[in-house]
Amino acid sequence: MKVKPFHLAIPVHNIQECRTFYRDTLGLEEGRSSDHWVDFNFFGHQLVIHYKPKQETESSITNPVDGKDVPVPHFGVVLDTDTFWTFSEQLKAKNITFIIEPYIRFKGEVGEQSTMFFEDPAGNALEFKAFENEDQLFAK
Repeated sequence: MKVKPFHLAIPVHNIQECRTFYRDTLGLEEGRSSDHWVDFNFFGHQLVIHYKPKQETESSITNPVDGKDVPVPHFGVVLDTDTFWTFSEQLKAKNITFIIEPYIRFKGEVGEQSTMFFEDPAGNALEFKAFENEDQLFAK
């Protein structure tokens, strides 16, 4: 089955700050926009940041995975291994603050993967990962 691009719309409380982050820090191509939303090419998928006033009562939630506190919710893409490590080095060079630094999760186990987590300026958590063997993506 050929995978079709997904569409994901996320809330941000500062359009310009997040536009700069996704365009300049992550290097995403900007598409259509208005004063309250911006489209991005998110590794072949459509990511849209939409203005939403900041909620003062928002709190972060995590779940333990492989000894790390994984933020919930989060989103991202699966990259190939070389792209993952090159991208992680580019992010480090841009002084990204990682929630979970790039590392190998489930080393030597089913589903072994490279992963990293960080937040955008609006507090949306992103995960990027890569499998040495992509057949392990849905392995049990």
